[in-house]
Amino acid sequence: MRDDFAVFILTHGRADNVATIKALRRGGYSGKWYMVIDNEDADAEKYRENFGADHVIMFDKQAAYDRADTMDNFNNHRAIIYARNESFRIARDMGLTYFLMLDDDYKEIDFRYADGKKLAAKPARNLDRIFESMLRFLDASGAETVAFAQGGDFVGGLEGGNFKKGILRKAMNSLFCRADRPIDFRGTMNEDVTTYTTLGSRGKLFFTLCAMCVIQIPTQSLDGGMTEAYLETGTYVKTFYSVMAMPSCIKVSMMYSKHRRIHHRIDWERCVPKILNEKYRKVI
Repeated sequence: MRDDFAVFILTHGRADNVATIKALRRGGYSGKWYMVIDNEDADAEKYRENFGADHVIMFDKQAAYDRADTMDNFNNHRAIIYARNESFRIARDMGLTYFLMLDDDYKEIDFRYADGKKLAAKPARNLDRIFESMLRFLDASGAETVAFAQGGDFVGGLEGGNFKKGILRKAMNSLFCRADRPIDFRGTMNEDVTTYTTLGSRGKLFFTLCAMCVIQIPTQSLDGGMTEAYLETGTYVKTFYSVMAMPSCIKVSMMYSKHRRIHHRIDWERCVPKILNEKYRKVI
């Protein structure tokens, strides 16, 4: 794996249960990796014991909070936005050109492919090559960040439509970034949706590649991380950060999964400028 790249696993309070590092190891990743924690994490020493001090990077959460636009006055420090924004500063300080920002709850990284009429999955076991390809995609596309899909992107399987699109105008969870192209995430919760819709409406590019997918442990089933904040306020408050930022194209909706829950719904026709097929270009 190239030397100017590293994986940052953003984590808090889960020193004994970072699923993502196990997924990376099973996938054959051989490059640099670090746990990014904050100085308010009671598990800080346990992270160092479990993963080695050289693999743990700590940032000042209050300083990160002071720099962030949380879109509220709750003074809530239980949010991943601070680690997301600080990751760019950390990468620059380390002399990295690229980095991959991951949450700590991925149990697998899979290929997704059509198998007859079904959307099938197969665990990826050559992550070095895949990550290198994603970095080339990042540079060639000129995007702010590019990402793997999530399980929720494939509701409905092949008939759901997203897999057949190949590329989606969004980026969440697994973010391939350049250190010299910082993204200013906003909002205590739903910071990724708020950011890719707000900046996307201004012509910035955010892409999800549907050929790959991160498999997450079900939301709110793990202690630590953002779980306490979600349980305390529910997904209604989480969703409304994005509604506040982009009321022209985002509304509160209902997600019908195993359990009904409040979720955001994006009207993409009103959200981002369109990318026209090259065949429509006029040659002068």
